Amino acid sequence: MDDAMKTLTDTDEPRWLTDDEQRSWQAYIQASMLLEDHLDRQLQRDARMPHVYYGLLVKLSWAPRHRMRMTELAESAKITRSRLSHAIARMEKDGWVRREDCPDDKRGQNAVLTDKGFEVLREAAPGHVSAVRLAVFDRLSPEQVEQFGDICRIIADGLQPEGADLPWLR
Repeated sequence: MDDAMKTLTDTDEPRWLTDDEQRSWQAYIQASMLLEDHLDRQLQRDARMPHVYYGLLVKLSWAPRHRMRMTELAESAKITRSRLSHAIARMEKDGWVRREDCPDDKRGQNAVLTDKGFEVLREAAPGHVSAVRLAVFDRLSPEQVEQFGDICRIIADGLQPEGADLPWLR
């Protein structure tokens, strides 16, 4: 283990969470698990898709010409390449996406959002946005929304240092 990753020596005691940190940590764990479950159930019920599929369709809808290289899509979605491959295979079967070879690299593939996939996304979006708004943003003041975004970006940035074992690299 290199010195940058080493936080404890053989004689160091763990830096236990303070009571306030523990309460905050437990609140985060509960909120994140409940939120993911809530959003996944809403999308399964209303659009017959898991939350991760919805996120992939959104990312493809934002991409130029509705296509992204598979490796870039995995990184953008923060998921493993095998999870992405499984999801894309399922969505291909449903006609929501297709794969095509990358013109500049015959080893790579692009995921392409189909017209049917765009329509599925268009139909699912209002219910999903409503679920997100009711569960998160309607409960926060404008200042809290800004703080929430800042905090999430700081945490995400800190979890992606150079050389880290990140999902999309697996």
